[in-house]
Amino acid sequence: MITISVLGLDQYVVGHYSKDNTENLAQLFECDEDDVSFYAPNAMMFHKGVEQTSWNTLVIIRAPEKYAAVESKVSEYLLKTIGEFSINVELEFAYFEEEHHYEKINDDYPRFIAEDNVVSTEEDPEYNGNDDDDDEGPDPRDHAELDPNDPNQIYLGNALENLDEKIAAKQAEKAKASIGAKAMKK
Repeated sequence: MITISVLGLDQYVVGHYSKDNTENLAQLFECDEDDVSFYAPNAMMFHKGVEQTSWNTLVIIRAPEKYAAVESKVSEYLLKTIGEFSINVELEFAYFEEEHHYEKINDDYPRFIAEDNVVSTEEDPEYNGNDDDDDEGPDPRDHAELDPNDPNQIYLGNALENLDEKIAAKQAEKAKASIGAKAMKK
């Protein structure tokens, strides 16, 4: 079992990275895809109290000692591909003797949950698990979940609406006050 732990990247980014890169990594490690897993804790990297997510990423690769022979190829690939998601990337390889690895695999179930064996518990009969209408990305106009009376909500209107008129009115006010102040001095 090869476990690639990624600290300092969003766990959903790591999930997508895993989906897109497991096959290539298995080829580089010269192992089965089932031997490569990713660990992405819901955690952040910090330096001097400042959060570093997507700026500094630490990748820890735990693998049996026999994979040390391909470390150079694997590190080159990881630095290049994870570098697409993070400004700075560090790799740490930690090897262990295979005789210190134990596992129990239940043959009554698939080895891994995969897209083709996920069971949906969705009760909506109209729901289609393969309905992928999110290709366009989120619609910024869809803010139905926002409470307009919540003072902590982000203002979604036009913050600069009528700004020119407001500036002109303030300048006219100041000019009037200035003329009034000059008249009183006389």
